[in-house]
Amino acid sequence: MKRVTKSFVLKLGLSLSIFLINSSIQAITHSDFLLAVTTTNTSKNIPDLPDTADGKILQKIINHAVENDLDRASMGTIVQKVAHQFLGAEYKAGLLDTSPQETLVISLKQFDCLLFVETVLAIANNIAQKDYSYQAFTQGVENQRYWNGKMNGYCSRLHYFSDWIQDNQRRGNVKNITQKLGGINTIKKLNFMTNHRHSYPNLAKNDTNFKCIARVEASLSPTFNYIPTTNIRQIYSQLQPGDVIGVATDIAGLDFTHTGFVYHQPDGNLGLIHASPAGKVVIAKDLQNYVGNVKNAIGIVVTRANKPNLR
Repeated sequence: MKRVTKSFVLKLGLSLSIFLINSSIQAITHSDFLLAVTTTNTSKNIPDLPDTADGKILQKIINHAVENDLDRASMGTIVQKVAHQFLGAEYKAGLLDTSPQETLVISLKQFDCLLFVETVLAIANNIAQKDYSYQAFTQGVENQRYWNGKMNGYCSRLHYFSDWIQDNQRRGNVKNITQKLGGINTIKKLNFMTNHRHSYPNLAKNDTNFKCIARVEASLSPTFNYIPTTNIRQIYSQLQPGDVIGVATDIAGLDFTHTGFVYHQPDGNLGLIHASPAGKVVIAKDLQNYVGNVKNAIGIVVTRANKPNLR
């Protein structure tokens, strides 16, 4: 569930689990990678990562990438292969709002949907740049999550996904290709957070945060471009593995409710790999069918990660 909506969905009962159970989901057993990690380095160029659960998980991914020369692959392929290694990881809402003070939350064992996207993209960037340090990874997460790439309190977090796209595109991290794919414009005032203040722990009793978020909302463009649900299958041939998908919604004041990555199946079909509110990271077998089963969904936005050396 997109960061700005997770409390709302839990509170108002818009649980996607009903739709995920009834839709075409390929439930995949938790990856052996998460059950039996190893910290054995395969190259002297790989630094020792922290001796923690997260450090061991990252070490496994980096070792695999180096062994298979993954840095030579396209950015989309890197993204998909990294995302695949998290299959079965636990979905957990509210991870970024457990503290009254904004902190850089990092998790490789639990995700909400946007935390999953940020984490995978940060690791993919590390691999593409052959910079495997833990510091480079955490900096990559911060770079995507916050306005201008720097954490500076709760208000600096890119809470609305349309704002996340715009700021990351401005800094060369991603490119919004929705309009090129035939997307249509919609106009909507974004004010969901301030209109549902008490659904957000760090807004409910913090007037400073509330006023700042109100200013952010006032600065956001009311226009965004999306591909209607019924048109998604028509663009399958133009989608690449690892493209970032945002599920657009008709909920008042809100732009998107969920995120994930395009997943190219071995049979050629296109699915969605995502941290599902049903409980874990899974692959939905068909992208259009999945979006069609998400309550209040109207379509998708498609954003493509740039390979660092091509920025």
